[in-house]
Amino acid sequence: MKLMETKTLNKVAEITALFWLMKIIATTLGETLGDFIAQTLGLGYSVGILITFTFFLIALGIQLYSKKYVPLYFWLVIIATTTLGTEISDFMDRSLGLGYTYGSLVLAIGLIGTLFLWYNKYKNLEVNPIIYKNKELFFWTAVLFSNSLGTAFGDYLSDEIGFSYLIGALVTALIIALVILLHYFTKVNQILLFWIAFVFTRPFGATFGDFLTKPLNKGGLDLGTLPASTVSVGLIAILIYISHKQYQKKLL
Repeated sequence: MKLMETKTLNKVAEITALFWLMKIIATTLGETLGDFIAQTLGLGYSVGILITFTFFLIALGIQLYSKKYVPLYFWLVIIATTTLGTEISDFMDRSLGLGYTYGSLVLAIGLIGTLFLWYNKYKNLEVNPIIYKNKELFFWTAVLFSNSLGTAFGDYLSDEIGFSYLIGALVTALIIALVILLHYFTKVNQILLFWIAFVFTRPFGATFGDFLTKPLNKGGLDLGTLPASTVSVGLIAILIYISHKQYQKKLL
């Protein structure tokens, strides 16, 4: 009974290979959609933040109001944090002039501070299960900081270090691969590895999104932000449907 109750009440997706695949696609969508709003539509980063923050609040409100885990609600908030994270990172770098180095530092401090307060209150950073709203708010705050940080770090690799978008994606993919190896072949703390992977799947998605959309002379494929976003929406919609079906089977 307790196991079934935990499955029903837990508000966070099960951490599986499907979770990480969906996270990467969601971060790619967040990068291309954020650039579509601010750059392609020419609305700028301030308006972009206003739009994406509104989307984030609506999605988060639905997620928090729900009494159980619903894949659509959960992944809409993930997408909202990745899109808002793109606007926050670009706003800090280009509008405020902080640059990606200092922007990454500020966001890293925000993430570490959130995790510290979370640990101080609950004595752990476990994401499974998350049932109560206070802990869920810590989770989503950490997710927003991590997705914003991941965007800034991805841009840092390309703009500050000078990696091409493809090389930047490969570098972050290697870090993720290292985390996977540590997960399966060492006794390194699994919660620590989760948060490292969670942060670095974001710059992977961000640099891959830039690789798809940036001009050819900047190392991209110049596919455009709208087509890339449309394909990502289609892929994530299919995976949300699969996730929903899998979740329903586990409840039976």
